[in-house]
Amino acid sequence: MTKRDAIFPANRHALYEEHGYSAAIRSGDLLFVSGQVGSRPDGSPEPDFAAQVRLAFENLKATLAAAGATLDDIVDVTTFHTDPETQFGTVMEVKGENFASRPYPNWTAIGVNWLAGFDFEIKVIARIPAKS
Repeated sequence: MTKRDAIFPANRHALYEEHGYSAAIRSGDLLFVSGQVGSRPDGSPEPDFAAQVRLAFENLKATLAAAGATLDDIVDVTTFHTDPETQFGTVMEVKGENFASRPYPNWTAIGVNWLAGFDFEIKVIARIPAKS
């Protein structure tokens, strides 16, 4: 078995070490990104929900960039929400800011009752573009 090819953003947050996981794993031309949350550099949650969702997307973009990918390379998205009914409007607004045109990636949203102090998490699978 080959060793995992772990990817971390340049300014990785404390949660990776605290909870023992990689930001992403590259497998061939696929990138499997762990759930990204709206965490500050010390690993604490951004308290404002809209700001937390935006920060989760910024953390996602940093992880994608570390592998040479962008939001445009995402194939599949899964998001986790602690209160989907009241959070949906905000999430859709931020989603529209980040995925402004078609075709959109696949997307599955899941309601959960615990995210370690966070209220939103996004994990993705992306195809890493070939280097020219």
